[in-house]
Amino acid sequence: MPSSVLVLTGPPGAGKSTVAARLARRHEKAVHLHTDDFWHCIVAGAIPPYEPASRSQNETVMDVIAGAAFTYASGGFVTVVDGIVGPWMLGHFRRQASLHPSVPFHYAALRPLRDVTLARAQARTAPGALVDGRPVLAMWDQFADLGELERHVLDTSDEDVAETEARVAEAFASGRLRLRF
Repeated sequence: MPSSVLVLTGPPGAGKSTVAARLARRHEKAVHLHTDDFWHCIVAGAIPPYEPASRSQNETVMDVIAGAAFTYASGGFVTVVDGIVGPWMLGHFRRQASLHPSVPFHYAALRPLRDVTLARAQARTAPGALVDGRPVLAMWDQFADLGELERHVLDTSDEDVAETEARVAEAFASGRLRLRF
């Protein structure tokens, strides 16, 4: 696979981080950008990204992430971005794609059923993992209908990590997940 950017998104607990890390390791030259890390770089004045007051902060962070993703890809890396990147944030990637027209941009949304997502999120034990049902379900609801991007959604309710990884890898390699702006 030549260098490209793949955004792997979905609600908390969908399996994004686990699958993204595994997908990146499939390539000879690859980067895994875990978007949560970018929010942790804010050491003073951070607002939880799911709070309404965080909009300006989130826009800034997404600019940084999209810039990093396309810069890595321009350097020859397959770049897998994992995080909450709904259609409302794709403008940041669209701008970068226009600056890097030779870098293909792909988008995949993991969306297990609502109750499965909540159970997976609440089973996480990593320090700082979001397990509170209110924001988890609110974010699931944001991914409930992606409109024209529904063809990029994968229901992973009945899959284990290896099955989801294989499905995303196949769709990515086939070009089915590619967005053209």
